[in-house]
Amino acid sequence: MSFPIANRPSPNFNDRPQPAPIDILVLHYTGMKTAEAAIDLLCSPSSKVSSHYVVDEQGRVTRLVAEEKRAWHAGISSWAGIADVNGRSIGIEIANGGHDGGCPPYPDVQMQAVEALCREIVARHPIMPRSVVAHSDIAPERKSDPGEWFDWARLARAGVGIWVDPAPVMEGPSLKLGDRGDPVSELQFRLANYGYGIEVLGVYDAKTEAVVRAFQRHFRPEKVDGVADLSTVATLRLLLDKAGA
Repeated sequence: MSFPIANRPSPNFNDRPQPAPIDILVLHYTGMKTAEAAIDLLCSPSSKVSSHYVVDEQGRVTRLVAEEKRAWHAGISSWAGIADVNGRSIGIEIANGGHDGGCPPYPDVQMQAVEALCREIVARHPIMPRSVVAHSDIAPERKSDPGEWFDWARLARAGVGIWVDPAPVMEGPSLKLGDRGDPVSELQFRLANYGYGIEVLGVYDAKTEAVVRAFQRHFRPEKVDGVADLSTVATLRLLLDKAGA
């Protein structure tokens, strides 16, 4: 590592499945008042949760689990057809109060540390840009972190992940809960093609609404409502084009 990292070993890990690669990077917020409280929780044997790293508000990085081990950060989740995300991923918890804490901004010094840590991780492992994901991307019905105010565009400019400028929000036709038909199937197909865990059923159900909301949090944060408006659909197409999908 080219920057200092403290060690606070967590007992909450196990061996990764073999020979699975480490090819997903998951970013979280802690959703707690302090980084210290989050680290205590992630290191408590009774919590049964952990992450590989925690980045506090001052940009200090703490390693809890070695990268070669399987930390317990993703929970029930999926990405690009992978159900055991923990077995294939590295998890970074970013100290932030989250939605319940008023959506506080991520300080610049913290983002600098996140960028540096992520760059080193993706340099060590075969992690494609589209597999740098939010917790909400892999568990859209349960999670909303690291939140729509996290600066994914900045991270992409640093060479981590993928970003396109979102299509502007405008009035027009949209797809929403209860809708059915080929346009819904096409939307579901495109979301699944990018990596989201969604079936092509042709019905805009609660799962589809949650996945659209997760997509918006990450890629079209101006309006997060789970409705696939013109902006959402256009942004998804731009993203798939850039990803070569």
